[in-house]
Amino acid sequence: MPEGDNPLRQLPQVQRLLEMPAAVSLCDEFGRVSVTTALRSTLAGLREQFGSGRLPVLPDADIVLLAAGELLAVRARPGLRRAINATGIVLHTNLGRAPLAQEAIAAVAEVAAAYCNLEFDLASGHRGSRTQALEPLLRELTSAEAALAVNNGAAAILLALSALAEGGEVIVSRGELVEIGGGFRVPDVIRQGGARLVEVGSTNKTRLKDYRDAITPQTRVLLKVHQSNFRTIGFTAETNIEELAELAREHRLLVVADLGSGLLHKARGTTEPSLGEALAAGADLVTCSGDKLLGGPQAGLILGSKAAVDPLRRHPLLRAVRLDKMSLAALEATLMLHRDTPERVPVLRMLGQTEAVLQQRAERLQALLGNGTVEPTQAFAGGGSLPEESIASRALALEPPCGAEAAAAQLRAGLPAVIGRIKDGRLLLDMLTVGDEELADLATALKAALSSP
Repeated sequence: MPEGDNPLRQLPQVQRLLEMPAAVSLCDEFGRVSVTTALRSTLAGLREQFGSGRLPVLPDADIVLLAAGELLAVRARPGLRRAINATGIVLHTNLGRAPLAQEAIAAVAEVAAAYCNLEFDLASGHRGSRTQALEPLLRELTSAEAALAVNNGAAAILLALSALAEGGEVIVSRGELVEIGGGFRVPDVIRQGGARLVEVGSTNKTRLKDYRDAITPQTRVLLKVHQSNFRTIGFTAETNIEELAELAREHRLLVVADLGSGLLHKARGTTEPSLGEALAAGADLVTCSGDKLLGGPQAGLILGSKAAVDPLRRHPLLRAVRLDKMSLAALEATLMLHRDTPERVPVLRMLGQTEAVLQQRAERLQALLGNGTVEPTQAFAGGGSLPEESIASRALALEPPCGAEAAAAQLRAGLPAVIGRIKDGRLLLDMLTVGDEELADLATALKAALSSP
Protein backbone atom coordinates (compact mmCIF):
# COMPACT_ATOMS: atom_id res chain seq x y z
CA MET A 1 0.00 0.00 0.00
CA PRO A 2 1.43 3.41 -0.96
CA GLU A 3 2.30 5.52 2.08
CA GLY A 4 -0.27 8.14 1.17
CA ASP A 5 -3.04 5.51 1.23
CA ASN A 6 -2.31 4.36 4.78
CA PRO A 7 -5.56 5.07 6.73
CA LEU A 8 -3.65 5.37 10.00
CA ARG A 9 -2.30 8.69 8.74
CA GLN A 10 -5.80 10.05 9.39
CA LEU A 11 -5.10 9.94 13.13
CA PRO A 12 -4.15 13.40 14.40
CA GLN A 13 -0.57 14.05 15.52
CA VAL A 14 0.20 14.51 19.20
CA GLN A 15 1.43 18.08 18.72
CA ARG A 16 -1.77 19.15 16.95
CA LEU A 17 -3.87 17.52 19.66
CA LEU A 18 -1.93 19.39 22.38
CA GLU A 19 -2.84 22.71 20.75
CA MET A 20 -6.57 22.06 20.96
CA PRO A 21 -8.58 23.80 23.76
CA ALA A 22 -9.64 20.48 25.30
CA ALA A 23 -6.00 19.40 25.57
CA VAL A 24 -5.03 22.73 27.14
CA SER A 25 -7.68 22.14 29.81
CA LEU A 26 -6.34 18.65 30.43
CA CYS A 27 -2.83 20.06 30.77
CA ASP A 28 -4.04 22.52 33.38
CA GLU A 29 -5.53 19.65 35.38
CA PHE A 30 -3.01 16.84 34.89
CA GLY A 31 0.17 18.50 33.56
CA ARG A 32 1.56 18.56 30.01
CA VAL A 33 3.85 15.55 30.49
CA SER A 34 1.01 13.33 31.68
CA VAL A 35 -1.32 14.50 28.91
CA THR A 36 1.34 13.85 26.26
CA THR A 37 1.92 10.35 27.62
CA ALA A 38 -1.83 9.64 27.68
CA LEU A 39 -2.29 10.85 24.10
CA ARG A 40 0.54 8.67 22.84
CA SER A 41 -0.86 5.68 24.71
CA THR A 42 -4.36 6.33 23.35
CA LEU A 43 -3.12 6.66 19.77
CA ALA A 44 -1.04 3.47 20.08
CA GLY A 45 -4.11 1.62 21.31
CA LEU A 46 -6.22 2.91 18.43
CA ARG A 47 -3.59 1.82 15.87
CA GLU A 48 -3.48 -1.66 17.40
CA GLN A 49 -7.28 -2.00 17.43
CA PHE A 50 -7.60 -0.74 13.85
CA GLY A 51 -4.86 -3.07 12.63
CA SER A 52 -6.54 -6.09 14.24
CA GLY A 53 -9.93 -5.23 12.74
CA ARG A 54 -11.57 -4.50 16.12
CA LEU A 55 -11.98 -0.81 15.21
CA PRO A 56 -13.72 -0.36 11.83
CA VAL A 57 -13.47 3.45 11.74
CA LEU A 58 -10.75 5.72 13.08
CA PRO A 59 -12.02 8.39 15.49
CA ASP A 60 -11.55 12.12 15.05
CA ALA A 61 -9.46 14.39 17.29
CA ASP A 62 -12.29 15.13 19.72
CA ILE A 63 -12.84 11.44 20.41
CA VAL A 64 -9.10 10.87 20.84
CA LEU A 65 -8.95 13.66 23.42
CA LEU A 66 -12.01 12.29 25.21
CA ALA A 67 -10.41 8.83 25.42
CA ALA A 68 -7.14 10.34 26.67
CA GLY A 69 -9.05 12.30 29.30
CA GLU A 70 -10.74 9.12 30.55
CA LEU A 71 -7.34 7.42 30.73
CA LEU A 72 -5.92 10.32 32.74
CA ALA A 73 -8.86 10.21 35.13
CA VAL A 74 -8.30 6.49 35.75
CA ARG A 75 -4.57 7.02 36.30
CA ALA A 76 -5.24 9.85 38.75
CA ARG A 77 -7.62 7.76 40.82
CA PRO A 78 -5.82 6.59 44.00
CA GLY A 79 -5.49 2.89 44.66
CA LEU A 80 -6.73 3.43 48.22
CA ARG A 81 -10.00 5.30 48.22
CA ARG A 82 -13.02 5.79 50.40
CA ALA A 83 -15.63 3.04 50.57
CA ILE A 84 -19.08 2.83 52.12
CA ASN A 85 -19.22 -0.39 54.12
CA ALA A 86 -22.74 -1.80 53.83
CA THR A 87 -21.74 -5.39 54.64
CA GLY A 88 -22.78 -5.33 58.30
CA ILE A 89 -19.25 -6.39 59.34
CA VAL A 90 -17.89 -3.64 61.57
CA LEU A 91 -14.22 -4.62 61.61
CA HIS A 92 -14.00 -5.70 57.98
CA THR A 93 -10.33 -6.60 57.47
CA ASN A 94 -10.51 -6.10 53.70
CA LEU A 95 -12.06 -2.65 54.17
CA GLY A 96 -9.50 -1.31 56.64
CA ARG A 97 -11.08 -2.49 59.90
CA ALA A 98 -11.80 0.31 62.37
CA PRO A 99 -12.73 3.77 61.06
CA LEU A 100 -11.05 6.46 63.15
CA ALA A 101 -12.79 8.98 65.35
CA GLN A 102 -12.74 12.62 64.25
CA GLU A 103 -10.42 13.40 67.15
CA ALA A 104 -7.93 10.80 65.90
CA ILE A 105 -8.13 12.12 62.33
CA ALA A 106 -7.45 15.66 63.54
CA ALA A 107 -4.46 14.43 65.58
CA VAL A 108 -3.00 12.70 62.51
CA ALA A 109 -3.43 15.83 60.36
CA GLU A 110 -1.72 18.01 62.95
CA VAL A 111 1.43 15.92 63.32
CA ALA A 112 1.60 15.08 59.59
CA ALA A 113 1.59 18.73 58.51
CA ALA A 114 4.49 19.88 60.67
CA TYR A 115 7.34 18.78 62.89
CA CYS A 116 6.47 17.22 66.24
CA ASN A 117 8.19 15.94 69.37
CA LEU A 118 8.25 12.34 68.11
CA GLU A 119 11.43 11.37 69.98
CA PHE A 120 12.11 14.61 71.85
CA ASP A 121 11.36 15.29 75.50
CA LEU A 122 10.09 18.85 75.59
CA ALA A 123 10.57 19.12 79.37
CA SER A 124 14.25 18.13 79.45
CA GLY A 125 15.25 19.15 75.93
CA HIS A 126 16.81 15.73 75.37
CA ARG A 127 15.98 12.66 73.28
CA GLY A 128 12.80 10.91 74.40
CA SER A 129 10.78 7.76 73.72
CA ARG A 130 8.32 7.79 70.84
CA THR A 131 5.75 5.97 72.98
CA GLN A 132 6.15 8.34 75.95
CA ALA A 133 2.62 9.75 75.54
CA LEU A 134 0.97 6.35 75.05
CA GLU A 135 2.38 4.43 77.96
CA PRO A 136 0.70 6.40 80.80
CA LEU A 137 -2.66 6.09 79.02
CA LEU A 138 -2.29 2.35 78.54
CA ARG A 139 -1.28 1.85 82.16
CA GLU A 140 -4.25 3.93 83.35
CA LEU A 141 -6.76 2.10 81.15
CA THR A 142 -5.58 -1.44 81.91
CA SER A 143 -3.80 -1.20 85.30
CA ALA A 144 -0.71 -2.65 83.62
CA GLU A 145 2.61 -1.97 85.32
CA ALA A 146 4.31 -1.29 81.97
CA ALA A 147 3.22 -0.83 78.36
CA LEU A 148 4.60 -0.61 74.84
CA ALA A 149 3.15 -0.18 71.34
CA VAL A 150 4.37 -1.48 67.96
CA ASN A 151 3.03 -1.46 64.41
CA ASN A 152 0.58 -4.39 64.54
CA GLY A 153 -0.65 -7.30 66.62
CA ALA A 154 1.51 -9.91 64.90
CA ALA A 155 4.59 -7.76 65.53
CA ALA A 156 3.66 -7.52 69.21
CA ILE A 157 3.63 -11.28 69.74
CA LEU A 158 6.73 -11.76 67.55
CA LEU A 159 8.67 -9.19 69.56
CA ALA A 160 7.47 -10.71 72.83
CA LEU A 161 8.57 -14.23 71.93
CA SER A 162 11.85 -13.04 70.40
CA ALA A 163 12.75 -11.17 73.58
CA LEU A 164 11.45 -13.66 76.15
CA ALA A 165 11.79 -17.11 74.59
CA GLU A 166 14.54 -17.06 71.94
CA GLY A 167 16.57 -20.26 72.20
CA GLY A 168 14.00 -21.86 74.50
CA GLU A 169 10.62 -23.53 74.34
CA VAL A 170 7.12 -22.09 74.08
CA ILE A 171 4.27 -24.32 75.21
CA VAL A 172 0.88 -23.77 73.53
CA SER A 173 -2.35 -25.76 73.22
CA ARG A 174 -3.01 -27.51 69.90
CA GLY A 175 -6.45 -25.90 69.92
CA GLU A 176 -4.82 -22.45 69.84
CA LEU A 177 -2.43 -22.94 66.90
CA VAL A 178 -4.56 -20.60 64.83
CA GLU A 179 -4.03 -19.01 61.44
CA ILE A 180 -4.69 -15.29 61.27
CA GLY A 181 -5.32 -13.09 58.21
CA GLY A 182 -3.08 -13.48 55.18
CA GLY A 183 -2.06 -17.05 56.05
CA PHE A 184 0.12 -16.19 59.07
CA ARG A 185 0.13 -18.99 61.62
CA VAL A 186 1.07 -19.07 65.31
CA PRO A 187 3.65 -21.87 64.83
CA ASP A 188 5.42 -19.78 62.19
CA VAL A 189 5.51 -16.74 64.49
CA ILE A 190 7.00 -18.84 67.29
CA ARG A 191 9.71 -20.25 65.02
CA GLN A 192 10.47 -16.79 63.62
CA GLY A 193 10.93 -15.60 67.18
CA GLY A 194 13.75 -18.11 67.60
CA ALA A 195 11.86 -20.42 69.98
CA ARG A 196 10.84 -24.05 69.72
CA LEU A 197 7.13 -24.83 69.65
CA VAL A 198 5.87 -27.47 72.08
CA GLU A 199 2.28 -28.52 71.32
CA VAL A 200 0.17 -29.93 74.14
CA GLY A 201 -3.32 -31.35 74.49
CA SER A 202 -5.63 -31.98 71.58
CA THR A 203 -7.64 -29.83 69.20
CA ASN A 204 -10.68 -29.78 71.49
CA LYS A 205 -9.27 -30.44 74.98
CA THR A 206 -6.16 -29.16 76.73
CA ARG A 207 -5.85 -29.53 80.49
CA LEU A 208 -3.42 -28.03 82.99
CA LYS A 209 -1.71 -31.41 83.33
CA ASP A 210 -0.79 -31.26 79.63
CA TYR A 211 1.17 -28.06 80.21
CA ARG A 212 2.73 -29.37 83.43
CA ASP A 213 3.95 -32.58 81.81
CA ALA A 214 5.55 -30.65 78.91
CA ILE A 215 7.67 -28.28 81.04
CA THR A 216 11.45 -28.85 80.74
CA PRO A 217 14.52 -26.83 81.77
CA GLN A 218 14.34 -25.21 78.31
CA THR A 219 10.77 -23.92 78.73
CA ARG A 220 10.51 -20.13 78.78
CA VAL A 221 6.88 -19.20 78.05
CA LEU A 222 3.38 -20.63 78.43
CA LEU A 223 1.45 -19.06 75.54
CA LYS A 224 -2.31 -18.50 75.54
CA VAL A 225 -3.78 -17.50 72.15
CA HIS A 226 -7.18 -15.99 71.44
CA GLN A 227 -8.90 -18.21 68.87
CA SER A 228 -9.66 -15.17 66.70
CA ASN A 229 -12.33 -15.88 64.07
CA PHE A 230 -13.55 -19.31 65.16
CA ARG A 231 -14.72 -21.23 68.22
CA THR A 232 -14.44 -24.88 69.22
CA ILE A 233 -17.76 -26.00 70.70
CA GLY A 234 -19.14 -29.23 72.07
CA PHE A 235 -16.86 -31.72 73.85
CA THR A 236 -14.18 -29.19 74.84
CA ALA A 237 -11.91 -28.11 77.69
CA GLU A 238 -9.26 -25.43 77.97
CA THR A 239 -6.91 -24.11 80.61
CA ASN A 240 -7.56 -20.52 81.65
CA ILE A 241 -5.04 -17.77 82.36
CA GLU A 242 -5.36 -18.09 86.16
CA GLU A 243 -4.40 -21.76 86.07
CA LEU A 244 -1.50 -21.12 83.72
CA ALA A 245 -0.25 -18.25 85.88
CA GLU A 246 -0.19 -20.44 88.99
CA LEU A 247 1.71 -23.15 87.12
CA ALA A 248 4.13 -20.60 85.68
CA ARG A 249 4.94 -19.23 89.15
CA GLU A 250 5.78 -22.73 90.36
CA HIS A 251 8.38 -23.09 87.61
CA ARG A 252 9.50 -19.44 87.30
CA LEU A 253 8.09 -19.16 83.79
CA LEU A 254 6.18 -16.40 82.00
CA VAL A 255 2.58 -16.44 80.76
CA VAL A 256 2.05 -14.53 77.50
CA ALA A 257 -1.58 -14.05 76.40
CA ASP A 258 -2.35 -12.91 72.85
CA LEU A 259 -5.91 -11.56 73.07
CA GLY A 260 -6.08 -10.37 69.48
CA SER A 261 -9.11 -8.09 69.49
CA GLY A 262 -8.11 -5.64 72.23
CA LEU A 263 -11.24 -5.46 74.38
CA LEU A 264 -10.80 -2.56 76.82
CA HIS A 265 -14.32 -2.23 78.22
CA LYS A 266 -16.17 -5.41 79.10
CA ALA A 267 -19.39 -5.29 77.10
CA ARG A 268 -22.62 -7.09 77.98
CA GLY A 269 -22.71 -10.55 76.41
CA THR A 270 -19.02 -10.72 75.48
CA THR A 271 -17.34 -13.98 76.45
CA GLU A 272 -13.67 -13.08 76.00
CA PRO A 273 -11.63 -11.34 78.70
CA SER A 274 -10.76 -7.67 78.55
CA LEU A 275 -7.11 -6.58 78.63
CA GLY A 276 -7.38 -5.61 82.27
CA GLU A 277 -9.04 -8.91 83.20
CA ALA A 278 -6.27 -10.91 81.51
CA LEU A 279 -3.63 -8.99 83.44
CA ALA A 280 -5.54 -9.36 86.70
CA ALA A 281 -5.77 -13.11 86.06
CA GLY A 282 -1.98 -13.31 86.20
CA ALA A 283 -0.69 -12.95 82.63
CA ASP A 284 2.83 -11.52 82.67
CA LEU A 285 2.36 -10.08 79.19
CA VAL A 286 -0.76 -9.38 77.13
CA THR A 287 -0.73 -8.45 73.44
CA CYS A 288 -3.52 -7.28 71.13
CA SER A 289 -4.32 -5.24 68.02
CA GLY A 290 -5.15 -1.55 68.05
CA ASP A 291 -7.51 -1.50 65.06
CA LYS A 292 -10.09 -4.03 66.24
CA LEU A 293 -12.32 -3.52 69.28
CA LEU A 294 -10.00 -0.76 70.46
CA GLY A 295 -11.16 1.20 67.40
CA GLY A 296 -7.83 2.85 66.60
CA PRO A 297 -5.20 2.65 63.86
CA GLN A 298 -3.24 -0.47 62.95
CA ALA A 299 -1.04 -1.10 65.98
CA GLY A 300 0.04 -3.77 68.42
CA LEU A 301 -0.27 -3.17 72.16
CA ILE A 302 1.97 -4.87 74.73
CA LEU A 303 0.96 -4.71 78.38
CA GLY A 304 2.35 -6.38 81.47
CA SER A 305 4.82 -6.39 84.29
CA LYS A 306 7.92 -4.22 84.09
CA ALA A 307 10.08 -7.34 84.29
CA ALA A 308 8.35 -8.78 81.22
CA VAL A 309 8.17 -5.57 79.15
CA ASP A 310 11.71 -4.24 79.73
CA PRO A 311 13.45 -7.00 77.69
CA LEU A 312 11.24 -6.02 74.72
CA ARG A 313 12.42 -2.40 74.96
CA ARG A 314 16.03 -3.55 74.66
CA HIS A 315 15.49 -6.01 71.81
CA PRO A 316 16.85 -4.92 68.38
CA LEU A 317 13.62 -6.03 66.66
CA LEU A 318 11.76 -3.18 68.37
CA ARG A 319 13.19 -0.63 65.94
CA ALA A 320 11.94 -2.65 62.96
CA VAL A 321 8.37 -2.79 64.28
CA ARG A 322 8.00 0.68 65.78
CA LEU A 323 5.03 2.94 65.07
CA ASP A 324 5.24 6.02 62.83
CA LYS A 325 4.18 9.46 64.08
CA MET A 326 0.75 9.42 62.41
CA SER A 327 -0.21 6.05 63.90
CA LEU A 328 1.05 7.20 67.29
CA ALA A 329 -1.08 10.35 67.11
CA ALA A 330 -4.21 8.40 66.11
CA LEU A 331 -3.64 5.79 68.82
CA GLU A 332 -3.08 8.39 71.54
CA ALA A 333 -6.27 10.26 70.56
CA THR A 334 -8.25 6.99 70.52
CA LEU A 335 -6.96 5.98 73.96
CA MET A 336 -7.90 9.40 75.33
CA LEU A 337 -11.44 8.87 74.06
CA HIS A 338 -11.57 5.48 75.76
CA ARG A 339 -10.53 7.19 78.98
CA ASP A 340 -12.93 10.16 78.78
CA THR A 341 -15.74 9.56 76.26
CA PRO A 342 -15.67 5.98 74.91
CA GLU A 343 -19.02 6.49 73.17
CA ARG A 344 -17.19 8.71 70.65
CA VAL A 345 -15.12 5.76 69.36
CA PRO A 346 -16.87 4.80 66.05
CA VAL A 347 -16.49 1.04 66.53
CA LEU A 348 -18.07 1.13 69.99
CA ARG A 349 -20.81 3.44 68.73
CA MET A 350 -21.65 1.09 65.85
CA LEU A 351 -21.68 -2.00 68.04
CA GLY A 352 -23.99 -0.25 70.51
CA GLN A 353 -26.73 0.74 68.04
CA THR A 354 -30.29 -0.37 68.75
CA GLU A 355 -32.54 -2.16 66.29
CA ALA A 356 -34.88 0.85 66.33
CA VAL A 357 -32.08 3.17 65.15
CA LEU A 358 -31.10 0.73 62.40
CA GLN A 359 -34.73 0.35 61.30
CA GLN A 360 -35.11 4.13 60.99
CA ARG A 361 -31.89 4.41 58.97
CA ALA A 362 -32.98 1.67 56.57
CA GLU A 363 -36.37 3.37 56.11
CA ARG A 364 -34.67 6.70 55.37
CA LEU A 365 -32.56 5.06 52.65
CA GLN A 366 -35.68 3.33 51.30
CA ALA A 367 -37.44 6.71 51.10
CA LEU A 368 -34.49 8.33 49.32
CA LEU A 369 -34.51 5.54 46.72
CA GLY A 370 -38.22 4.87 46.50
CA ASN A 371 -37.24 1.23 46.23
CA GLY A 372 -36.36 -1.87 48.24
CA THR A 373 -37.64 -3.66 51.33
CA VAL A 374 -36.36 -3.35 54.89
CA GLU A 375 -35.47 -6.71 56.42
CA PRO A 376 -33.92 -8.01 59.67
CA THR A 377 -30.36 -9.31 59.32
CA GLN A 378 -27.55 -10.69 61.45
CA ALA A 379 -24.40 -8.57 61.47
CA PHE A 380 -21.01 -9.24 63.08
CA ALA A 381 -18.13 -7.46 64.78
CA GLY A 382 -15.64 -9.08 62.37
CA GLY A 383 -11.85 -8.87 62.36
CA GLY A 384 -11.59 -12.02 64.48
CA SER A 385 -13.52 -10.32 67.30
CA LEU A 386 -16.52 -11.79 69.13
CA PRO A 387 -16.93 -14.61 66.56
CA GLU A 388 -19.87 -16.27 68.37
CA GLU A 389 -21.87 -13.12 68.89
CA SER A 390 -24.11 -11.96 66.03
CA ILE A 391 -25.73 -8.54 66.12
CA ALA A 392 -29.39 -7.96 65.26
CA SER A 393 -29.45 -5.43 62.42
CA ARG A 394 -31.52 -4.15 59.48
CA ALA A 395 -30.77 -4.08 55.76
CA LEU A 396 -32.37 -2.61 52.66
CA ALA A 397 -32.84 -5.45 50.15
CA LEU A 398 -32.84 -4.55 46.44
CA GLU A 399 -33.44 -6.47 43.22
CA PRO A 400 -31.54 -4.48 40.55
CA PRO A 401 -32.86 -4.86 36.97
CA CYS A 402 -29.32 -5.58 35.77
CA GLY A 403 -28.86 -8.32 38.40
CA ALA A 404 -27.28 -8.22 41.84
CA GLU A 405 -23.78 -9.17 40.64
CA ALA A 406 -23.68 -6.50 37.93
CA ALA A 407 -25.03 -3.85 40.29
CA ALA A 408 -22.48 -4.81 42.95
CA ALA A 409 -19.67 -4.49 40.40
CA GLN A 410 -20.89 -1.04 39.35
CA LEU A 411 -21.12 0.06 42.97
CA ARG A 412 -17.55 -1.08 43.65
CA ALA A 413 -16.30 1.02 40.74
CA GLY A 414 -17.85 4.24 42.01
CA LEU A 415 -16.48 7.15 44.02
CA PRO A 416 -16.95 6.35 46.81
CA ALA A 417 -17.01 2.60 46.29
CA VAL A 418 -20.01 0.87 47.84
CA ILE A 419 -19.62 -2.63 49.25
CA GLY A 420 -22.74 -4.59 50.15
CA ARG A 421 -23.47 -8.29 50.13
CA ILE A 422 -25.46 -10.58 47.87
CA LYS A 423 -27.93 -13.13 49.20
CA ASP A 424 -30.46 -15.17 47.23
CA GLY A 425 -29.88 -13.06 44.14
CA ARG A 426 -30.59 -9.79 45.94
CA LEU A 427 -28.33 -6.94 46.99
CA LEU A 428 -28.38 -6.23 50.74
CA LEU A 429 -27.21 -2.94 52.28
CA ASP A 430 -26.75 -3.47 56.01
CA MET A 431 -27.29 -0.38 58.13
CA LEU A 432 -25.10 -1.38 61.08
CA THR A 433 -22.00 -0.16 59.27
CA VAL A 434 -23.52 2.76 57.34
CA GLY A 435 -23.50 6.17 59.01
CA ASP A 436 -26.31 8.70 58.75
CA GLU A 437 -23.90 11.07 57.02
CA GLU A 438 -23.31 8.46 54.28
CA LEU A 439 -26.95 7.94 53.29
CA ALA A 440 -27.02 10.66 50.63
CA ASP A 441 -23.90 9.35 48.85
CA LEU A 442 -25.16 5.79 49.17
CA ALA A 443 -28.53 6.71 47.68
CA THR A 444 -26.88 8.49 44.73
CA ALA A 445 -24.71 5.46 43.99
CA LEU A 446 -27.64 3.07 44.29
CA LYS A 447 -29.85 5.14 41.97
CA ALA A 448 -27.17 4.94 39.28
CA ALA A 449 -26.81 1.18 39.72
CA LEU A 450 -30.57 0.57 39.71
CA SER A 451 -31.08 2.59 36.52
CA SER A 452 -28.27 0.79 34.69
CA PRO A 453 -29.57 -1.50 31.91
